[in-house]
Amino acid sequence: MSPEISIIVPMYNEADNVAPLATQVLAALRDEKRPVELVLVDDCSTDDTWARIQAAHQADPRVRGIRHSRNSGQSAALWTGFRGTTSPIIGTLDGDLQNDPADFPRMLAELGQYDLVCGKRTQRKDTFVRRASSRIARGARRTILGVDFQDTGCGLRIFKRTVLEGLFAFNGFHRFMPILVHGSGAKVCEIPVSHRPRVAGVSKYGVWNRLGRGLVDLFGVGWFQKRRTNPIPVTQIPPAKPPT
Repeated sequence: MSPEISIIVPMYNEADNVAPLATQVLAALRDEKRPVELVLVDDCSTDDTWARIQAAHQADPRVRGIRHSRNSGQSAALWTGFRGTTSPIIGTLDGDLQNDPADFPRMLAELGQYDLVCGKRTQRKDTFVRRASSRIARGARRTILGVDFQDTGCGLRIFKRTVLEGLFAFNGFHRFMPILVHGSGAKVCEIPVSHRPRVAGVSKYGVWNRLGRGLVDLFGVGWFQKRRTNPIPVTQIPPAKPPT
């Protein structure tokens, strides 16, 4: 039976988090009636992440693995996961276990009203620098883009595959996904989710590749938002025939 829900997780040097993450995601969705798969995308890790993914697949065939031949970043890993799945519903979370998969059922319930449901981290278990960087980035997004999402950096999301039609791949797109989806006319909401301290592995982001590069990308996204064209309702004479 083909999966109807795919949970995609980009991973880079997260060997110790693979097994607990797989266990927690599948446990969180154990009451889900639709077929579920967990897709772990290894961004060419230099530790045992890939071996742990293979072991997780052997333990439960609902776990799939995809491995990059070279390190390409979080956005590329997510995009690989999108292209490597066909399910109508997609979920994402970070591979560091700071997101709690137990929030997925609440988020899935919101898809009846929305196209993209984003997590909004409460009581963040991050350093002061990371929290401050997020506040600065939020203010810049509000000023330049004229839209205010509280936490575009949260990797915990559930969405309909149809929202991908308005997206394109670029390094850093994961930070702007809610903004780009909203700009295409889709319905987006944020709901409060849990946040946990990292217990294994190390963060892959510093001030420059988190805040600095994000601010640079912001101007490119701002240009695109002003220039983009969305589908326009039309009247046809004669009416278009439905496909046969």
